[in-house]
Amino acid sequence: MKLSFHKNYPLEQLNTFRISAKAKLFYEFEDEKSLIKTLKSDVLKKEKLLILGGGSNILITKDFDGVVLKNSIKGINIITENKDRAQIEVGSGVNWHDFVMWSVNKNLSGIENLALIPGLVGAAPIQNIGAYGVEVKDSILDVHYIDIQNKTKNTISNNECNFSYRNSIFKCELKNKVIITKVIFQLSKKDLNQISYGAIKSELELLKEEPSCKTICKAVINIRTKKLPNPNVLGNSGSFFKNPIISNDLFNNLKIEYPEIIGYKHSASHTKVAAGWLIDKAGWKGYKEKNVGVYKKQALVLVNHGGANGQEILDLANKISESIFNKFKINIHPEVNII
Repeated sequence: MKLSFHKNYPLEQLNTFRISAKAKLFYEFEDEKSLIKTLKSDVLKKEKLLILGGGSNILITKDFDGVVLKNSIKGINIITENKDRAQIEVGSGVNWHDFVMWSVNKNLSGIENLALIPGLVGAAPIQNIGAYGVEVKDSILDVHYIDIQNKTKNTISNNECNFSYRNSIFKCELKNKVIITKVIFQLSKKDLNQISYGAIKSELELLKEEPSCKTICKAVINIRTKKLPNPNVLGNSGSFFKNPIISNDLFNNLKIEYPEIIGYKHSASHTKVAAGWLIDKAGWKGYKEKNVGVYKKQALVLVNHGGANGQEILDLANKISESIFNKFKINIHPEVNII
């Protein structure tokens, strides 16, 4: 059967910034077999390739002159379990929040703090997504992927993924070389109750709830809903910038001038600083310029107020980065991928 690629395919509804752009060619794959068949196509031998998941971690700055492959590999299956834990195989095209809710409804703990993070399961290990004191690396056992060059199936273990803060082997040595198809998670049947980071503890008190995977998930959803815009209403990609990691010396010097600065211990010598605090302190929260701006409730979120193009958002991001360096001598970098 001959593959049928869509030509000049609109991408506006496939990225959460709602940037209007087109792909020269577009194809949606639903399993490993169809993906390998697509990769073997003569078309891909002469065209650039972009793998598109939920579109929540990209900023498209222009039409894509090549092939966009949309990941739609579904499925959530418990593959083994005992009285303490369960191992779950999840298709990379599964919506991340849907998987979190599935796990919570099964009383499986480990990823409840990561509720409402936009995107697909396949993006989770690439970015080593994290929130409220939890990173996805702590729940991943293995990652299955297809080698783009060799068209072969491969499996990589957690240790081999080289996970670090918002980083992994998939953003370094394997960047643009593989397509993740499945992720194997290990979740606990005992509530892990990670509530020390951010506002979870106070939100649980407001809810008058004791910590559990279900109540923590509920608290996180409440917190994120209060401060983050719905991309279906206001185009955005969630947190645009990574929290910078700086030396303790620099952090301590800044703390003298700004006693209220927010930072968390990263290592014996470095501190992770809240990028949202830096951006807010520099006066950007609520800023608007033509069709782009900074969300009024959370300075870490850049927004498309309607009709903006990706370059306008990137220009704003660059202005913010420059001002943060001038004010604090700290470099902040995008968490989203610029296309």
